[in-house]
Amino acid sequence: MSQIKRLQTIDADTLQSTAYEPVSFVVDDLLPQGLHLLAGAPKIGKSWLALWLCLCAAQGKPLWTFATRPCEVLYLCLEDSFQRIQSRLFDLTEDAPPTLHFAVMSQQLHNGLVEQIEQFLKEHPQTRLIVIDTLQRIRTAGNDANPYANDYRDIGVLKALADKHRIAILLVHHLRKMSDDDPINMISGTTGLSGATDSNFVLRKSKRRENTATLYCTGRDIPYRELALEFDGEDHVWKLLSDNCEQAEQPNEGILFLLSELLRRQPEISASAKVLLEKIDPAGTEGLTPNSFSHRIRKSVDALRRNGITVSFRKSNGDRLICLKRVDGVDDPAAENIVTIDPENPPCFGV
Repeated sequence: MSQIKRLQTIDADTLQSTAYEPVSFVVDDLLPQGLHLLAGAPKIGKSWLALWLCLCAAQGKPLWTFATRPCEVLYLCLEDSFQRIQSRLFDLTEDAPPTLHFAVMSQQLHNGLVEQIEQFLKEHPQTRLIVIDTLQRIRTAGNDANPYANDYRDIGVLKALADKHRIAILLVHHLRKMSDDDPINMISGTTGLSGATDSNFVLRKSKRRENTATLYCTGRDIPYRELALEFDGEDHVWKLLSDNCEQAEQPNEGILFLLSELLRRQPEISASAKVLLEKIDPAGTEGLTPNSFSHRIRKSVDALRRNGITVSFRKSNGDRLICLKRVDGVDDPAAENIVTIDPENPPCFGV
């Protein structure tokens, strides 16, 4: 009799005491690490948006109002030629960085593509974004009797690859022709595609001849938002007209200031949420309870790190301690440009 492989479990107390690396973003508040879909009708401008995204990420320049940090980028433009990509790139910039890489041919999924990407990542370890245009170009024929299983299997392989290397993989895909009140339901294929990704983005025009569209954004690590865009035919960039999340509650700069002041006096401290709150806000001006304060700190570990404060958690004598440490520098090359905390998941917390 073969031995049964035991479940790998973790108890709740250990889980709450474990410090995990926070989710990192290629585009702040919009594109985190993981697997994502960008879907739209044919010829709507998905590839222009994808190319501009790659360029912004490679240059470390903002995508609309969303900050990026420079990284290496791989764009698999599998429906184009190098000549066409060269022409499009010149339309966007005269100074594209060498950290932006292109390929117009690749192996297919389950037939060498993962190994090709693994080799690229080994040669270019600073890569944080891979765009595959289009998903259909890398798929092989599956079992027509169970399309959901095919979709889920393909997405699962790519998600595992993204999670393993802590990178973002964006798949450019199509919409089905049938309209729907929920744009996410218009993504071509079964829910095995849209349901298994970390985020879904749908670029949709209300009328085909218009140069305006809405980018619907939804995901596990980002807030739902709708971005109204207009395509500028002269510089070939989708310009941001409005963001329905821009009126969301602003981050609580007071908490950041109080923590910074505390760590100027004492560069390192470990204490319970109740004790920390009494130290930084004895008068209760911020209106926080120990529980809400602890929640905000946990939700903003990455944002605090970008402002020179590292956070960890541990348990001592039955108390859960928040461990704060002031650092002279952080490993984020753009941190010096950040003057306020950018929320990881607005508007759920304020720090």
